[in-house]
Amino acid sequence: MTTTNETASQAYAKRRSDIARLIDVLQMELDAHAKRAALAEKHWGYPGDLGRIREGMIELVMSMSGMERERIEDFLAEADDADAN
Repeated sequence: MTTTNETASQAYAKRRSDIARLIDVLQMELDAHAKRAALAEKHWGYPGDLGRIREGMIELVMSMSGMERERIEDFLAEADDADAN
């Protein structure tokens, strides 16, 4: 077992920074995925990929916020409605 002199605030800052970087990578991968999906408009695997990612992200938001799934789904539906208008 490794010992560390890292404080809780240092560990928090490091992990928060890691998460920010991972979000940046996710955005880049989402853009690349969209380009591949555009070349295969009839391939349902691409929307399936995003469905799985969406579910995982909802779980993450639930974990971080304590919100219920239904509240998150309502928020997303309201955003969809606003985008449609």
